[in-house]
This record gives sequence, structure tokens and C-alpha cells, in this order.
Amino acid sequence: MTASGDEVIAAAEERAASTRTRNLPAWDDLPIPNDTANLREGPDLNEACLALLPLVGVWRGEGEIDYPTIDGPRKFAQQLTVAHDGRPFLYHEARSWLLNEDGSILRPAARETGFWRPQADDTLELLLTHSSGIVELYYGKPLNQTSWELGTDAVIRTATAKDVTGAKRLYGLINGDLGYVEERAMVGQEMQPHASALLHRVAG
Repeated sequence: MTASGDEVIAAAEERAASTRTRNLPAWDDLPIPNDTANLREGPDLNEACLALLPLVGVWRGEGEIDYPTIDGPRKFAQQLTVAHDGRPFLYHEARSWLLNEDGSILRPAARETGFWRPQADDTLELLLTHSSGIVELYYGKPLNQTSWELGTDAVIRTATAKDVTGAKRLYGLINGDLGYVEERAMVGQEMQPHASALLHRVAG
């Protein structure tokens, strides 16, 4: 059964009730604008970032990783922060932790930081630096108003990092939540599914 427009709006309002007043911690003495993950606070979102507006927020949820070279599949949890300071880019930070089968925390896992850089021709640049010693440059585009697809144009790694040669990501909103899937080519394997997660908004 398809929900009516009123039901969709009501559901969105209900989801926002607990997140609309939450934002990133702010430095009161910072002489420039604090980053904000809440579009109701701080500087206005730069017009160049309007195609990425639905991503802005703090998201948290669970997912699964698998690959032929790991003992998987494995469950993980993640917090993703997408914020801005009024300039024509978005700040991206993801922190993950592995979960036991019962959902308890096993240990901290992958971390990545970077920037979404929308361009005038509607292409997207996403620069990501991973704590594992990998730097990735993605190019992509919005598929529509609530989904974005990207693939690596370049991958740089340190001498001690895993051999990664490429990756693809697809992000999309699903009933107000943020889902993504990632494919990866590494350690001699062809490009194939590696990770997926469904994240719920916790701020913004």
C-alpha cells in the first residue's frame, strides 16, 4: 500500500522531532563559523551544495562488510557526519566499529575523512582519506534529488596500506534514512560488493 502525501509528511515530521535541535558541538570562541550539520543553524548552505542538501546531518546505523579475503560477512556500525561552513563544499567524516553477532561492540574499525566538492557542471568530487593509509578521489553525479553515484578516478596508498585499485559508492535516501553500498577492487580481486549500511538521522 502506497503512503499518501500527508502520511509521508507526517512521518518526516516525526523523524525530525528528535533531531531538529541537535547539531555538532560548537566552539564558542572560534573566530570563524563553526561547522554545522543542521541546516536550521549556522551559516546558510552554499548554493553550489544544493544538490547535496539531503546529505547534511549526522547519521548512525548498522551494515555489513564482506570480501573474499576476509572472514565474513561481518556486522559493523557507523556514524557519518556531513557538515558545512557556508563555503561550496561539504565536510565528510565516517567512524565505524565492528559488532559481535549479538550486536555488542567488538572494537573500533575504519575511519575516513574528506570533502564533497560539487562542480558547476553538476559533477561531484569526493576526496577521502582513510586511516588505513588510502587516499581516494571519486567523481560522480546525482542520479536524482536523493541519490548520488561515484567511482574512483585515482587511488593513492602508503607503502604499508592494503593494495586498493578502485572503488564505487552509491548513496541514497530511503524513507528518510541514508543507505549506501560500496564496491571495491583490492588485494588482487576484481571490483565487487564490499560494504552496505542503512543509517538513521541523529542530528540535523
